[in-house]
Amino acid sequence: MTSPSSAADRAQDSRAFEIAARIGYVVLGLLHLLIGVIAISIATGGGGENADQSGALEQVSAAPGGILLLWVIVVGLVALAVWQITEAVIERDPDAKKRWAHRAKFVGTAIAYGAIAGTAATVALGGQSDSAESSQSLSARLLAAPAGVALLVIVGLVVAAVGVAFVVRGITRAFEKNLATPGGTAGRGIRVFGTVGYVAKGIAVGVAGILFVVAALTHDPGAASGLDGALRSLAALPFGQVVLWLVGAGLIVYGVFCFARARYARM
Repeated sequence: MTSPSSAADRAQDSRAFEIAARIGYVVLGLLHLLIGVIAISIATGGGGENADQSGALEQVSAAPGGILLLWVIVVGLVALAVWQITEAVIERDPDAKKRWAHRAKFVGTAIAYGAIAGTAATVALGGQSDSAESSQSLSARLLAAPAGVALLVIVGLVVAAVGVAFVVRGITRAFEKNLATPGGTAGRGIRVFGTVGYVAKGIAVGVAGILFVVAALTHDPGAASGLDGALRSLAALPFGQVVLWLVGAGLIVYGVFCFARARYARM
């Protein structure tokens, strides 16, 4: 009988599978570009689109050939999710604690990619998907459960911790270990784009986590409005429009970094 590890190794040896996974990084880049553009539009007083994955996917669907592109997005993200699962299966760090921490990260990333793929498929099939409403619905269900406030606080803290991890990963340039970065100007540019992009995304995700905590403490599920709500809440801060513009620009930079990642990721 073939072991899961052997099957994962064979999957990663597949050139077609690798190409599909790299397309997934291109897809992520496109989505972050669109989210960043929407965020900047909000900062400058325009745009009614959701500044999150659902808003970006709605824009894709409205473009010529948008439905076909949505299915390309689905395939790329599913391939990327499966790739993360194979990474979790073949993880062999000799330190048991680090090994399981890496596996948890890979699985969590796969779930995130799978969720976006599901949203893209829903939009491609003509359905409606609103990330903010999904976050609010999740918050409402958790608050209705026994110990729901504590559960929602935990969800918020986990999401906020992911945001902090993105910031740390950007500042320390930990993302470089997964890249075959070229030398010269191209390599320096990728490192700068990675640092700026990771920090910007970390801020956005961290604020989204804080909103979950606020929803729990105020018993108001409407306060948990996902990435869109997080970005719009930044606009309400002192100098918030400037902050939101910078975060939006940072998300665009992260999108460009994802394009480079598609080319130079170690896979």
